[in-house]
Amino acid sequence: MNIENLYNSDGEWIAFKIGRNLFNTDADWIGWFPWDNITAVTTDGDYLGTIYLKNRLLVNLSEPYRGYPGFPGYPGFPGYPGYPGFIGSCGYLSGTEDIPVQKLQKKE
Repeated sequence: MNIENLYNSDGEWIAFKIGRNLFNTDADWIGWFPWDNITAVTTDGDYLGTIYLKNRLLVNLSEPYRGYPGFPGYPGFPGYPGYPGFIGSCGYLSGTEDIPVQKLQKKE
């Protein structure tokens, strides 16, 4: 099981990826990567974010609509990954912004 920790532009840990599944810091399943290993959608199939610089999950402000990706099925519980710490700011990346915190929360 390969865990990839993902951060916002300030270097705060916001999510982690296991395979094609995306989890928030509480280990709740919040999305997946249907087309490639960098473009994430929510569990409802809406665009969530794109991975930049290998570990920054940011919103691409000009992401084209790719259609409904389908539903992959629920993943198993990943366990808690621990706290990977803070990695520092990456600075401003043109055409992106941080994902709003409410989009990283589990849907009730």
